Amino acid sequence: MSWFYPILFATETQTANPSLVLAGVLLSLVIIYFASKLGGELCSRINLPAVLGELVGGVVIGISALKLLVFPEGGLEATDSLIIQFLQATANLNPGESGLVFESMSEVISVLSELGVIILLFEIGLESDLKELIKVGPSAAIVAVVGVSAPFALGTAGLVYLFGLPVIPSVFAGAALTATSIGITAKVLAELGKLSSTEGQIIIGAAVLDDILGIIVLAVVGSLVKTGEIQVNQIIILIISAGTFLVGTILIGRLISPALVGLVNQMKTRGEVLITGIVFAFILAYVANIIQLEGILGAFAAGLVLAETDKRKELEEQIIPVADLFVPIFFVCVGARTDLGVLNPAIPSNREGLIIASFLIVVAIVGKVVAGFTIFGKPEINKLAIGVGMVPRGEVGLVFAGVGSASGALSPATEAAIIVMVIATTFVAPPLLKLVFKDEVIEKVESEAK
Repeated sequence: MSWFYPILFATETQTANPSLVLAGVLLSLVIIYFASKLGGELCSRINLPAVLGELVGGVVIGISALKLLVFPEGGLEATDSLIIQFLQATANLNPGESGLVFESMSEVISVLSELGVIILLFEIGLESDLKELIKVGPSAAIVAVVGVSAPFALGTAGLVYLFGLPVIPSVFAGAALTATSIGITAKVLAELGKLSSTEGQIIIGAAVLDDILGIIVLAVVGSLVKTGEIQVNQIIILIISAGTFLVGTILIGRLISPALVGLVNQMKTRGEVLITGIVFAFILAYVANIIQLEGILGAFAAGLVLAETDKRKELEEQIIPVADLFVPIFFVCVGARTDLGVLNPAIPSNREGLIIASFLIVVAIVGKVVAGFTIFGKPEINKLAIGVGMVPRGEVGLVFAGVGSASGALSPATEAAIIVMVIATTFVAPPLLKLVFKDEVIEKVESEAK
C-alpha cells in the first residue's frame, strides 16, 4: 500500500514522505485513544457520560492545552504540533518537509473522524425503530421546526436590536444557533439506555430533520453573504433533494434488503454480515454527500433499513468493535479543535465576544428547550429531556462559524461568540441530559432490583 501514499498526499510541487505521514498518524491515534479512554473512564467513575470525558480528553490534548493533536485550520502550523516536533527529534523529519507531513497526517485523522461519525449514525440507525420513528414523526417535525426557527429568530433579532450588529453577521450567528449535534446526543442516549424510548426516538428524528434544515439555512445564509440576495432555486433544490433522499432511500432500501440478506446467506467468507452492512451504509453516505447533504444522513438511513431485517441483532453485535475503534476519534477531534482561548477575558478582543456569547448561550439553550414543550397531548413524555437533548451544537455549529469566518461575514468578536456558544452547549448537554433522565433511570434500576 505504500505506493498509494505519495499519490494521496501529492501537491503541485512536492509529496510528503509516506513513512513519516504514517508515523504521525499512528502517534496521533495512540494519543487519541489514550485521551478518550482516560477521559471516558474518569467521567464514568464520577457518574457522568463517557462521551463528555472523550470531549474533555480532546480539549486537553488539543489546541487549548497540550497541543499534541492540532489541525491546520485556524492558522496553525507544523511548529505548533508536538507530534511534529517529536518526529523531528526521533524520525529525522526535515523542518522543510514538516509542513507537508503535518497537513497530510491531519487530513488522514480528519477523514478517520468523519468515518467515526458515519459509523456512529449507522449504529444509531440500527438501534432505532423505523416504525416508532414514523409514529413519532409529527412530534419530531414540530420539535425540529420550532428548534430551528425559535433560536434563529431570537438570536438574529437580539444581535441586531440589543447589540446593534449588522444584519448579515447577526443572521449568520442566528443560523449557527439552529444546529443540533446528533452524534453527541445519540451517544449519551445510548449510554443511558434511552435511545429506543419515545423521547429518544423524538430527539433522534428531530435531530435528523435539524440537520436537513440546518443545511438549508446554511445555504440560504451563504447565498445571502455572497450575492446579497437569497437564491430561491438553490433552496428549492435542497429541500426536494433532502426529502427525496430520505424517503427514497428508505423505500428502495426496504425493497432491496431481502436481496442483500439473501446474498449474505450465500456467502462463505468471514465478516459477510458486517462488510455488507458497512458497504450499504457507505454507499448511502456517498449518495447523500454528492447531493449536498450530510453523509451521516445516508448512514442513518442505511441503519434504519437494515434494522428491519433478520440480520439486525447479528449486525448490531458486530458493529460495536468497529464503532469502538472509530467513534472516539470523532469526539476527541471535536474537543481537540475547541479553542478555549476565546474564553480568556484578559484579552481585550475577547471581551465583546464573551458578552455576545452569554446572550447566544441563553438563546441556544432556551430555544431548544422550548421546542421540547411544543409537543401537546402526551403528558407522559419527558418534554424537558427532549428539549435538552437538542441543545448540543458540537461540530455542526463549528461548521457555521468556519463558513462565516471564511466568507468574511463575521467579525472576530462574533466568531469568538459563536465558538464559545458551541463549546458551552456541547459540554453542558451530556450532564444535563443525564440529570433530566435521572428519576426515570433510578425507577428502572429499582424495578429491576425487585
